[in-house]
Amino acid sequence: MTRPTKVGVGSLDRLEALVANDALFELAVAVPATPPEHGGRPRMYPPYAWVLFDALLSVYGSARRAEAELAHPMVWGHLRGLIRRKLPDQPELWLPAQPMRRHHYSYGRTEWLTRPDVLAELRHIQQATAIRTAQAIGLLDPVGPGSWTHPHLSRMLYADGKVVTPLFRAKPGDTKLDRETGELRPVRAEADAGLHVEGTGEMVWGTKFVIVAVRTTDIHGRVILDADWVPNPGGEAATAMGSFAQLAPQCPGAQGVIYDTALRGVHHQTLLRDLGWLPVNKVTAAKARVKRPRRKGGERTEKSIHIEDRVITLPDGSSHTISLFARGGALGIAGLTDTGEMAFTELPRVRTHRHTGKVGYRWYNDYRLPDHLGGGTLSMRLHGNEEDKKRRFNRTENVRPIPPTDPDFKALYRRRNDAESINRALDDTLWLRRAHSIGHERQLLNQLTHALMVNSLALHRHAQRTSDPPLTQAA
Repeated sequence: MTRPTKVGVGSLDRLEALVANDALFELAVAVPATPPEHGGRPRMYPPYAWVLFDALLSVYGSARRAEAELAHPMVWGHLRGLIRRKLPDQPELWLPAQPMRRHHYSYGRTEWLTRPDVLAELRHIQQATAIRTAQAIGLLDPVGPGSWTHPHLSRMLYADGKVVTPLFRAKPGDTKLDRETGELRPVRAEADAGLHVEGTGEMVWGTKFVIVAVRTTDIHGRVILDADWVPNPGGEAATAMGSFAQLAPQCPGAQGVIYDTALRGVHHQTLLRDLGWLPVNKVTAAKARVKRPRRKGGERTEKSIHIEDRVITLPDGSSHTISLFARGGALGIAGLTDTGEMAFTELPRVRTHRHTGKVGYRWYNDYRLPDHLGGGTLSMRLHGNEEDKKRRFNRTENVRPIPPTDPDFKALYRRRNDAESINRALDDTLWLRRAHSIGHERQLLNQLTHALMVNSLALHRHAQRTSDPPLTQAA
């Protein structure tokens, strides 16, 4: 009998994937043991159970639902069996017969998992295990496909900011009239929330995080490498750069990062010079496009700036001076037409190369000159230096290694769509699309365990496809 095609991923599949992932138990190492001299009752459940319960919030939607599902004898029995098979020689880590309740998880989360030192270690372990997962399924391979001229998507990170709607509609300082006493009483509010600007320009109230990921072509081939809290409105780029700085030494196979226009020239300089990564994003427009323009004036106007004048040698041996401009991140030659208007001729990018210097990295693009100028190549520096500072010229703000008009840009930048998909998938795991918990520490923990669930599923599905014989799947 032909086995029917599996559609979707069930909750038991996700549970099995979480237990099969060694990262679940590695994360639990961040929780220190209670010193014997402190006394008290021993822990009823091992620390990995707290991490697992928090990850199950992304499976079942809420702590109450997770408690109800685990209370079912078949689900709890199945989970206990999975743990015994995963840890056959460690009976001290097996789960007891009594199902875990929400108050057990709440104690572990509040007293241990969200302690600043423990939470920082959890994030560090999550980064390391996520990178290992990515490499196991064929991503971030140092000898993988792609080059600096033509980067490959399997070696490109992508990231975006995500505002999580708080549990409470009220804002800090809001009050409510008590009709019985006539008093104005403060109402519950999310103290760590703020008013953030989304990519559409809309203002959104909530707690913001930056999520960094990579992915394969499989529908569930996404791996979330890191998540971090944005403490202040307008601080998304700074938070993202902090995350990249932590990930870069651990990702020798990464070629660059894909982001929106939140990253500006100063961030590109850091990516190029310090981290050795290619930034792939657009230049902010001199004038943005109006959604419903009534006239041609509502169209987008690209930013254009003079870079330098360069003297080149023509085939006949004579010298010729050309004016190099950047428009929308692309390099080109500008000149006057017969009517006195400025004409811009973009130069095709031929090669991008990176050199390791004594301090950081040096980046250059080679461009092809038009036939009437000899058809040779012209090299342009991509990173800023002291000479640019003296000129007050922000090179990395205006010149892109791979501009939007380049054939490689479209293939790379479309991965930005998956960043939006991550945000939507995260919303789908939230009850009524509101945060699971209160405070940025607990919400960051939710982000890290959500990443654990996503990564576990990607690793589990990869193992099912590549194992011989194929692994069985849950019904």
